[in-house]
Amino acid sequence: MLSPDKSLLHPADDGQPAAAPDFAADMERMFGMVRRQWRTAAIGLTVGLGLAICVLATAEHRYTAQASILVDRGADVLLDRLSASADREADDAAMLSEVELLRSDTIARKVVSDLELGGDPAFAEPKRPILLAATLAAIRPWLAGAADAHEASTENDRVAARRLLDNLWVERIGRSRVVDIRYTAADPRQAARIANAIAEAYLADALAAKYDATRRAGTWLEARVAELKRKAGESDLAVQKFKAENGLLTANGRLVSDQQLTELNSALIVAQADVAKAKARQERLQAIIDAGRTDAIVTDVLDSSISNELRRRYLEASKQEADISRRLGANHAQAARLRSDMKELERLMFEELGRIAESYRSEVKVAQSREQSLRDSVATAKGENALAGESQVRLRELERTAETYRSLHQTFLQRLQEAAQQQGFPLAEARIISPATTPDSQSFPPPRLVLALGTLMGLLAGGGVGAYRELSDRTLRIGDQVRDELGLAFLGSAPLLANEACSTTEQHPRSLFHADTLTTHVADHPLSPFAETLRRAKLAVDLLPAGGGAKVIGVVSALPGEGKSTIAINLAQLLALQGERTLLIDADLRNPGATRAVARHASAGLVEALTGERPLRDLLFLDRRSRLAFLAAVPGRRAARSSELLASPAMQSLLDTARDHFDYVILDLPPLAPVIDARVVADQLDGFLAVVEWGVTPIRTVKDALFDNEDIARKCLGVVLNKLDPEKMKLYRAYGSTDYYEERFATYYREANTVEERTAP
Repeated sequence: MLSPDKSLLHPADDGQPAAAPDFAADMERMFGMVRRQWRTAAIGLTVGLGLAICVLATAEHRYTAQASILVDRGADVLLDRLSASADREADDAAMLSEVELLRSDTIARKVVSDLELGGDPAFAEPKRPILLAATLAAIRPWLAGAADAHEASTENDRVAARRLLDNLWVERIGRSRVVDIRYTAADPRQAARIANAIAEAYLADALAAKYDATRRAGTWLEARVAELKRKAGESDLAVQKFKAENGLLTANGRLVSDQQLTELNSALIVAQADVAKAKARQERLQAIIDAGRTDAIVTDVLDSSISNELRRRYLEASKQEADISRRLGANHAQAARLRSDMKELERLMFEELGRIAESYRSEVKVAQSREQSLRDSVATAKGENALAGESQVRLRELERTAETYRSLHQTFLQRLQEAAQQQGFPLAEARIISPATTPDSQSFPPPRLVLALGTLMGLLAGGGVGAYRELSDRTLRIGDQVRDELGLAFLGSAPLLANEACSTTEQHPRSLFHADTLTTHVADHPLSPFAETLRRAKLAVDLLPAGGGAKVIGVVSALPGEGKSTIAINLAQLLALQGERTLLIDADLRNPGATRAVARHASAGLVEALTGERPLRDLLFLDRRSRLAFLAAVPGRRAARSSELLASPAMQSLLDTARDHFDYVILDLPPLAPVIDARVVADQLDGFLAVVEWGVTPIRTVKDALFDNEDIARKCLGVVLNKLDPEKMKLYRAYGSTDYYEERFATYYREANTVEERTAP
């Protein structure tokens, strides 16, 4: 697939820094979007303002009165001290609790009672449907007997309190101790009256609650002080009785049994060390005896004179035996005698070691016996100490309890004296700093805010829709888009033409019959913008390198219905009117639009010429006015083989024949996207003209269709934007572009022409 020429979009990198974005161009594009979508934005603005006006006209006007209360908890109060929260005024949770108290049902019911709002219609329950109201009125006496007026009044007060809370707004100002009370009502005077009543009810409730709390606290403290006094005495007596019953004696803060246990543990550790030492000596000596080692050294052996003498004699005999054996031989009688003496000395040495080992075993048994005795003593001491320890733990617990009761008794006795002083002088912890006044203006709905929101929302909605329409418009509308997006030449725009039926008269069967004025527009209006666009297309064709015979040009489009057949017919007529020998071939065998437009009566055409059924000269139609030759394509004739026919040698032969007899050959080809017919004949043509419907065909579709085949992309001479809407085109003109000066070109264009101009060659 051949990609568009990107050189127009991205110039070659010559090492120079990239140019800065063109701010003026961006602003121009933005203003262009505004020009194109201002109607959408205006519709959105109108709808938004209309909704805002409807809201203002239909909504109930309400007024809000505001009163401010300062919650002052600077005094050191009894309740704060009892709850261990002396810094309660700085606690956010406490202020939030005050806000919720202002919104409580208790305050609301008090205001309803003080202002007698239960009978106010504005605070009454919504009216029930007539049928339901009549039913309730009929069964109420049967259910309740004689209706209790008090119950009815209570129900009215409950409903009024709920309505009052629905219109009440209480808010803490920042992190201060100031609370705003705002009440909204249809009557401004009633709003101010209720706001002040809520503030007064809160103050009265706070003062009453403080008095009741102080009184209840004093009563509770009296009972608590008496109880603590009794318990303090009982706990002191319990300590003394426990000491006497358990015989607990202490020295330097410790039990006597604890000291004894410590000494026994120390002696037991020493005894265990002695046992281990004795066992080690006994085991070492026994290992020497078992191994029969005469050279082993043991401390007690060294201290024994007998062992030392025997060892000395053994060493002397060993030395003499070694000397005699060396001089006289090992079998000498004296050497043998010395060896016998050495064995006897060795036996005596080991007997001495056995006696020493026996003494070691005795020491081990003595040490073990002493260790066991100490273990028994420690076990006995532990049992006695455990009993004494349990008693001491209980004693300490009793002493702590006694001390606690004494401390609590002193503290509560002091608090009782403070409560007695404060009970007669309750202090208010809040005050009104700003009473509510009658509001001058309504708070709901706010006219300026509603109108501003309506305007803003309308503009946002309209602007959003307009922006979506702009961003989703990926079609070709101006020549710059053709050059930038496709990398192809822009040949001009063909305006949307008015279609009128042509009056037909009896003509020769081989003549063209024009069904409407679309196919004769270039002949009827040679000085129109449409004709000028086709002249630019002719100029692009004439710039092709000269070759042998006629120039063969294909007219294509990406999608059906873009007007390529109209462009092809009028281009062929333009060439013929200029005296050029021109042949127009309808090569769209599946949907021959050109044939339906100018030769509906054709019974044979391109298929018959390619299959050799009839010669070309017998199949041509002639336009008497322009002398244009036309080869039709009869609908339904071998349409399934259309691509094979166009790619056949017969098609090449037909075009070669046309090159010899004409100056221009125009082929009205099928659209590129749905079929491959135009692709298979591309190598036989000299060039292509692409027709794109203005503002309809997506750019991506055009790219995919044109650049899917290398021959079509390479031979494409340019693009004609067809069906242009002149009024809408004004919105896409950029300053400095050719389209911007379209109105100045009007003097060079004329749609209505004289008879002489229409008939001129």
